[in-house]
Amino acid sequence: MGQEGLAHACSPMKIAHAHKGLLKRVASLRHALVWGLMLAGMGQALAGPSAETGIAPAVAPGESRSISGWLERIHRASREHSYNGTFVVLSASGAMVSSRIWHAADGKDQIERIEALNGSLRVVYRREGLVRTFLPQARVVREDRRDMPSLFPRLPETADRGLDAHYTVQALGRERVAGHESEVAWLRPRDALRFGYRMWVAEASGLILKLQTLDSRGRVLEQAAFSQLELDNPVPFARLAAMMDDAGDFRLVKVAMRKTTAKAEGWRLRAPVGGFTPGDCYKQEEALAAPSQAGLPLHCLLSDGLATVSLFLERYDASRHPAGPSAGSMGATQTLALRVSGNMWLTAVGEVPQETLRLVAEQLEYAR
Repeated sequence: MGQEGLAHACSPMKIAHAHKGLLKRVASLRHALVWGLMLAGMGQALAGPSAETGIAPAVAPGESRSISGWLERIHRASREHSYNGTFVVLSASGAMVSSRIWHAADGKDQIERIEALNGSLRVVYRREGLVRTFLPQARVVREDRRDMPSLFPRLPETADRGLDAHYTVQALGRERVAGHESEVAWLRPRDALRFGYRMWVAEASGLILKLQTLDSRGRVLEQAAFSQLELDNPVPFARLAAMMDDAGDFRLVKVAMRKTTAKAEGWRLRAPVGGFTPGDCYKQEEALAAPSQAGLPLHCLLSDGLATVSLFLERYDASRHPAGPSAGSMGATQTLALRVSGNMWLTAVGEVPQETLRLVAEQLEYAR
């Protein structure tokens, strides 16, 4: 789902060594997209409601909310509730990232602090469109400002009524998560171009507590859930804001992004791909000021209203890019890198099947 909760919880991407630099930048972007926790039963397939799930029967299984109704409730909850908790993201490969989150909301503004609990120490703050990543070992603060999707990963900020063309929703029942009663729903794709999602939403607050990403056979690719959560626990908004603003003796690195469009940059899709429509594109200002920095690609987004594909586009460079295509996956994240339109290089990243990335690449055209 595409994807930007704030956590160092993105799935690692396995791809050719020549793409390592670009994929580090991709991973850096995804650090601001994903948050969640470890769930039990990672290896269990999901083929539909069953006694094995441990989910209590729904009050009215045939009267589920619409997809837009579920998403609107989730986003309203994140704007209205403050909370803190511990979470872990676990992929089917066994990769795991745990983090601690503090979220403060006053009904209008939101601010978050996410601290990685394993791997390199990293603290990420987000307030609306501003993201600051503190890297204590390097004594660096990286600042990005751009329009970004919702605070919960992969869920769009506003519900798209067109989602019904690509997904169906099924209520599965109730289950407790981190001590909170939740409603369980299954967003099932209507075709093989997108993944499905199973989500647990707190009955009392509407916050999403657990999320699974499922492949076409119902197998869990990636799971996230709170293991510990305190709802409406006062989190000082002003204190979090002051911590975010205080870079101390860290070196501040600002990454200025300029919004643009695929058309303005000479790119287009010859034909639509399964309801995935072009969204915003971004260019890093350093690349605009210094065209010789070929390693800074154009970043464009495609979305069906729920799932998102990121396209990183740049000129082909034989010294940095392999001659042939390469593909990889880890958890729900899929990658595809190859030459397109003759002398251009595409790295496509998304929580969609490989076939979707391949179809997008086939239809992508550089017109300049």
